Amino acid sequence: MTNKLFVGGLSFNTTDDSLIHAFSPHGEVTEAKVITDRDTGRSRGFGFVTFANSEDAQRATEAMDGVDLDGRTIRVNEANERPPRGRGGDRGRW
Repeated sequence: MTNKLFVGGLSFNTTDDSLIHAFSPHGEVTEAKVITDRDTGRSRGFGFVTFANSEDAQRATEAMDGVDLDGRTIRVNEANERPPRGRGGDRGRW
């Protein structure tokens, strides 16, 4: 398991700080980020929490998946790394 978790089903009121507060009892959180809409700044309803080690991440997944956070039932899973994006423009043409 990686150290980074995907957290879905977040309330629009959930902040980076409230994610840290909710997940830190399960291990050392090194980063927590609620993803926001680029244009409106409003939460997109999901975020990521990164732990110092994979054991803490596993423990947090088991403890936090399906719990209520800010009035919403959250889903917690191992985050999937996105593949690198192309440089754009050429659409694979030479």
